[in-house]
Order: sequence, then C-alpha cells, then structure tokens
Amino acid sequence: MDLLAHLAAFTATADEMSFSRAAERLGIAQPLLSRRIKSLEGHFGGQLFDRSRRQVAVTQFGGSLLPYARDVLERAERLGQAARSARAARVRFVGVPAHCAPLALAGVIRAGTEHGMTLAVRELPPRQRQSALADGSLAYALLRVAPERAALRVPLGLAEAGQSARRSVHLEDLRPPRGAAGLPILTLEEDEVPYAQDRLARATARAGLPETLVGPAGPAAAALADTLAGRARLLCAEPLARQHGAGWTPLADASLHRGYEVGASECHGETGEVPAWLATTLAEAAG
Repeated sequence: MDLLAHLAAFTATADEMSFSRAAERLGIAQPLLSRRIKSLEGHFGGQLFDRSRRQVAVTQFGGSLLPYARDVLERAERLGQAARSARAARVRFVGVPAHCAPLALAGVIRAGTEHGMTLAVRELPPRQRQSALADGSLAYALLRVAPERAALRVPLGLAEAGQSARRSVHLEDLRPPRGAAGLPILTLEEDEVPYAQDRLARATARAGLPETLVGPAGPAAAALADTLAGRARLLCAEPLARQHGAGWTPLADASLHRGYEVGASECHGETGEVPAWLATTLAEAAG
C-alpha cells in the first residue's frame, strides 16, 4: 500500500465531504479514490466514512484517526522539502573539456541554479573525465565518443592567423610545396584520445602530408601564440579560435570531428540520468 496516497485520499474526502470532489482535488478517478478508502479501512480495521447519508460524513472511528493522518502527511511534506533543500545545497561537479568559453560555462552553472541544483565545472582531459565519472568524483561529464555514434557533434577545424576565406578544408589542400616545410598542425589534449589520433594519422597519410607536420600542441597558450603569429595551425573547435581572434575553417572530413555524450554517475545516490536542460547547456559549452 502507498500509505501516503491512501492518507491523502482520506483527508481530502474528509475536507470535501464528497468522494467526487476529493477525487477532482487529487487529480485521480473517483473509483480509484474509493478503492483507496476501502483499502485504508481494511488496513485500520474500521469504517472511516458513513456512506448511508446523502452527504459523506466522517465516522467517530475516522475522526479519531484524522489528526494523525494529517500529521503524517505534513511530516512527509516537510521531509520532501528537506530532501529538496539538501539536493540543492550539495555541489555536483561537471567535467568539461579545457578551453570552453567562460560565458558558456557560466550558463551551465546558472541553469543548475534555476533547476535547484548547485553545479561546479572542472576542466579535465578526456580520460580523466571518464575515470572521475566512474569513481563518483564527477556527477556529470562530457565524454568523448566517435562522432558517428555521438549524441553531440562538434566540428573540428584549423585555426590560423587572419581570416579564413574557405568554407571547409581538406587535408590534402595543406600539402606543402616540394622542398617546403609547411606550417605545423598542432593538436590539443582534448583530441589526444586513441581513436581520434588513429583517424587523424590515417587521414594525414592518405592526404600525403609528412608525419612530422602533425603533432601535440603542448601548452594551449603557447600553441595559440604560435598560431596567431602565423607559425602554426591549431586543430580546434570554432569557439576557441574566435575567442582569440584567429581565423577558422572546418575540416571537410566529418569523421575527424569531435563526438560527445553526456554521462551521469550512479555513485553517491546519483540517478545515472542526465537532465535534458543540462545536456543542452553542455552542448552549447562544448561548441
């Protein structure tokens, strides 16, 4: 028996002195309310209402139980309020890629507040986000997956000095002239996951680019400085390039783009489910 639902039927009927009005107040069908009253009477071993009159009346037995029923419902409501307050006060950490725009991350935090949840963001590399979600250090995280099976897809492209005049770029377009070194293509830690590195290596080979042309960026600030100085190209998402005043052109090969899914922890009482509003704000933060 759902005791709270049955007690709510009892108190509502006592207040309204009508089964139909009580059912309407609770938003349930009248036969269901009647069954709950009968179940409660069987549970307590006595009749709660006198149904012999035109207007429903509480019996002496029901009247003796009614104050206790109201007290249980009031305590249950206070318990629910306490639980909601505790959930709102607890900080839930959200793992995000490095270099998300601060304004977008602020949107994630604000959305949490609006939905009664205190969020804090942690910028972590892909593997750390995965492990921290598994051990419960993170409540939610953006996890890297292959773009073709991802819920969220972020176009990757090349940032470079100045403004780009092209709609998209193929890697073979970047083949340096014979005898020239060519501009290095730097990759961020966010893209240094095995499947992404393998795909980029194969695409680089197919395009006829020297293996030495593509390599890890190291510190992002230094890579951005080299890019803005015209000494390199940086493989990144568009928001990072625009944020720092670099031109940006998406890669034509969509299999090299980033793929994400939003994961949720099942540790420390978390449900393992991702609220739709959080998935939306994290998608915006990821670009």
